[in-house]
Amino acid sequence: MATALVTGAGVRVGRAIALALAKAGYDVILHVHRSRRPVEELAKEIRSLGREAFVVTADLSDPDEVERLAQGVAAMHPCLDLVVHNAAIFEAVPFESIDHSAWREMQAINLEAPFFLTQGLLPSLRAAESPSVIHVTDIGAERPLSGYAHYSVSKAGLAMLTKALAVELAPRIRVNAVAPGTVVFPEDYGPAEREAILKRIPLEREGSADDVAKAVVFLARDAPYVTGQVIRVDGGRSTPL
Repeated sequence: MATALVTGAGVRVGRAIALALAKAGYDVILHVHRSRRPVEELAKEIRSLGREAFVVTADLSDPDEVERLAQGVAAMHPCLDLVVHNAAIFEAVPFESIDHSAWREMQAINLEAPFFLTQGLLPSLRAAESPSVIHVTDIGAERPLSGYAHYSVSKAGLAMLTKALAVELAPRIRVNAVAPGTVVFPEDYGPAEREAILKRIPLEREGSADDVAKAVVFLARDAPYVTGQVIRVDGGRSTPL
């Protein structure tokens, strides 16, 4: 019986990943910070598929809560097959306006939490038959957008963490990443803004949360000889035109 932990599982991409893993045969530990009602509904849906679902809460910007989360998950599941680090914050702030508080919160949630949560869960991962860690990065790690300097730095660090852990945790644990491009437009994007972005995507459409989820399932279940890789799910946007 395979078990996966998905951080930020309440909405959007995290929800799609958790549901896809359940359909692929995983019991799922659903991490959430504030989106408690959506994640409880997701847990019911997963249980209706015949899989187990467990809800855990933690503020990943707080190192003490990250440690508490790792200890709690390890106590519940001393054998853990998969960790998907999906939780992240994304905000546009001009470089000159990024203060220490905004910088620290961005790095804490997007980069430090995956680092220390994986570290805390190593005994549980090593107890599994074919353990894997998957980071959800962003094509912005290599192709930064103006106004997102602290976000791009956090995701670039996560991409490097993928490679570093793939080397250091081998051969026991595989570590990969999925890098979404334009997947589910933010609600505040207007028609003109959306059209400008779509013109830069060879497939001429935005991606879906399910597109990202399918890539996660592939890396977790169907790619036993793949590690240290960042799979772009971006419709070709990161390919020079």
